Amino acid sequence: MPATNGVQLITYVDRMGGGNLQDLQHLLLNDLSDLFTGVHLLPFYYPIDGEDAGFDPIDHTGVDNRLGKWSDIGALGSHVDLMADMIVNHMSAKSHAFQDVLENAQQSQYWPLFLQRESVFANRPDSDLDKVFRPRPTPFFTDYRLKNGQSIPFWTTFTSNQIDINVESEQGKAYLDSILAVFAKNNIKLIRLDAAGYAIKRAGSNCFMLEETFSFIQALSERAKVLGMACLVEIHSHYETQIEIAKRCDAVYDFALPPLVLHTLFSRDATALTHWLNIAPRNCFTVLDTHDGIGIVDVGASEGKAGLLNEVQINQLVETIHLNSSGESLKATGASASNVDLYQVNCTFYDALKQNDMAYLIARAIQFFSPGIPQVYYAGFLAKENDMTLLNKTNVGRDINRPYISLDELKTDLNKPVVKALTQLIRIRNNTSAFDGEFTHAHTDNVLTLRWELGANHAELNIELDKLEAKINIVEHDVNRDYDLASLIK
Repeated sequence: MPATNGVQLITYVDRMGGGNLQDLQHLLLNDLSDLFTGVHLLPFYYPIDGEDAGFDPIDHTGVDNRLGKWSDIGALGSHVDLMADMIVNHMSAKSHAFQDVLENAQQSQYWPLFLQRESVFANRPDSDLDKVFRPRPTPFFTDYRLKNGQSIPFWTTFTSNQIDINVESEQGKAYLDSILAVFAKNNIKLIRLDAAGYAIKRAGSNCFMLEETFSFIQALSERAKVLGMACLVEIHSHYETQIEIAKRCDAVYDFALPPLVLHTLFSRDATALTHWLNIAPRNCFTVLDTHDGIGIVDVGASEGKAGLLNEVQINQLVETIHLNSSGESLKATGASASNVDLYQVNCTFYDALKQNDMAYLIARAIQFFSPGIPQVYYAGFLAKENDMTLLNKTNVGRDINRPYISLDELKTDLNKPVVKALTQLIRIRNNTSAFDGEFTHAHTDNVLTLRWELGANHAELNIELDKLEAKINIVEHDVNRDYDLASLIK
């Protein structure tokens, strides 16, 4: 996998420091110098301010000129490993291709590019529709009226503005290949396959993570690999599905880790977490927070298969998040706000832990010591609180954790004790060779131990869960260093 084994940043270009691509590069090379080995740039395509914060591209191969140019992307990629989103399932209804379909109907060259209801369910009973997995409470078909007067129900898995692509059509394959080609030319090393689990539809199935979907992901990953890029698959699903996907692609997200870390700190019991660490894929990227909510489905039961947490534990987890955030997460989750996922809780990770600096630092330490390449979301890096002003303005649940941060505010945040401590923790993770070695863990007498060894070097995290205390021991080239996490928060 073409990625340095260090901590990466996840950020929007314009929401962290309020600038453009050149400003972000200046920030990374100065105020955040040598802190992040890679950056996941959240959608920078035109337009960045669409219905779904860039995940509904009108032009997936064009940089929004408010942020800069492809040359700016390439320049940034010469300093850090760059990850970009490849939105494989859909594009904007305002795109040139879909507007041509509305204008010219079946005569449009792009007609095969988009999925209609009849593309999958022609002559099929309505009962087939009941089997389709719905990630959101909105309808999965939206009627669009063509210029010739026809009303056609198009697939819209996420929102009515996001028209699903027929990725199996020649036009669909050409569209995806055009994105890969542009990425490869502009220093993109990692591709996040967004919503890939919904890309293949078959009547009579739930249209989610089918066998054909695995094959599609594998084939797309191979095409990217030929161009010198690796793919990270973004799937929220049962943990066994993640394990299976990991066998057939470059990397997956460890989406089970965030709820398991919260459960561990809430209950002071690491049993479920240690079980997951026994079986979790090693070719993974770890996160605690992202531009989406905190996933719950990733630890839950599915179709008769037990989850990593049981129903009681999940309910306690969700209710504790709502309690810790003083009910703010409840206002942003489920049916309380539009355009939200049914399987996630919308809340900053810092507020989910009741703004407890020690608990937050321990959570990050667990993430950094768990197998995988760690990514830190910009709002989490700066320990931001829930943005209720933005939520109230947009009524989009996930905006509670998608703040716009000015450069002055960012510089102030960098001086917060918890952020200074997290920065030190990031440097420990980046500069310790043992993290390229072998991982072991133990859970004895309610002490959780995560350990890495490479030859004579090692890095060990010990957490006393009853006391919520943690210490790190590093041995590097015969130099012994000890860190008490509490002492990092000054």
